[in-house]
Amino acid sequence: MAGKAAIGAAAVGSSAAAGTAAASLTAAAYFARRVLTPDRRRPDDVELLETGVDDVVFAESPEAVVPGRYGVWLEGGRGHLRVGEILEHDTTAKTVRRRIISRDYGILRPGPARWNGYYYYAPPEISLGLATQHVHVLSDLGPMPAWVVPGMGDGSQWAILVHGRGARREETVRAISPVLAARHTVLVPSYRNDEGAPSGPDGRYNLGLSEWRDIEAAIAYAVERGATEVALIGWSMGGAIVLQLLARSPLASVVSKVILDGPVVDWNDVLAHHARAHGVPERVGGLSRTIMGKRWSRRLVGVHESVDVAKTNWVARAAELHHPILLIHSHDDEFVPVGPSEALAEARPDLVTFVPWEQARHCKEWNTDPLRWESEVAAYLRR
Repeated sequence: MAGKAAIGAAAVGSSAAAGTAAASLTAAAYFARRVLTPDRRRPDDVELLETGVDDVVFAESPEAVVPGRYGVWLEGGRGHLRVGEILEHDTTAKTVRRRIISRDYGILRPGPARWNGYYYYAPPEISLGLATQHVHVLSDLGPMPAWVVPGMGDGSQWAILVHGRGARREETVRAISPVLAARHTVLVPSYRNDEGAPSGPDGRYNLGLSEWRDIEAAIAYAVERGATEVALIGWSMGGAIVLQLLARSPLASVVSKVILDGPVVDWNDVLAHHARAHGVPERVGGLSRTIMGKRWSRRLVGVHESVDVAKTNWVARAAELHHPILLIHSHDDEFVPVGPSEALAEARPDLVTFVPWEQARHCKEWNTDPLRWESEVAAYLRR
């Protein structure tokens, strides 16, 4: 997702700026701003070396060597390709040959490209051939674009799919088939600061601390149209948004089940992980997390509401949770470490069903084993 590049760049910039106490504050503010600022750039991150009729060759990279099925945006987003099994991994030449599943559009030729864990590149009517209603959900900021895919049930069970930080609604398309199989109507909303949606008062992410209001509006939309039970499914920061809603919204009483994929269970842990990975001094990383949540530093950080990362620690707040949760998280997640998810499952075994994964990188569990992922999700929703 786009958030990877933004948080990584923030860490590098902060490390370079650190020095005196004043410089540390400047570096911390820089890190905080970059973490909270939506980044519309989606840089290419893999190199396409050869193209054939049925296969393509990539330069070896952390993404290209992982088994599974993935999408690939061609250079500059001017095309899209879907690839599957690894046919050959030449460790000497450092190349990876993969089977082509689908040439979706654009001209396939060697050059820079961008790996796409979404797999699907378009709304459900294009990606899955499903009748899809393009609607708007009215939140406190205005109308949020959304998709509705009608289910085969009586319309009383809905599932709301919440994408991650810097991602697009297409991230959730992978989940639609198993949700429909469980006879739920699907609602995929936007939230503040998404492309095409209203911005928040400051134009910055609040790491779930304000975005939950837009998902609350989505629940209200579903209830107005006959929903009596709502399942919430969230990826990455979408998981953080869902957890805030469960604790803060009166409409949480309508939520029957929760499914989280690679969720941010504790933003402090995630930001500390990225600071360490990029050599940011602990005093700078810790200070950045502190000033996000202070009233005096709101202008320094550029936020309308303080972003108190302590409120995102659901291991510490585990006693406040009351909804059953299916939690899927890979031990090989390079962006959101699995530790807090495991700790939450240990703290609330009465509520949390933890499903560990291997090999998958961030929010790519479905990609490495779609049959297993869809089976787990559909079975959980049917219970």
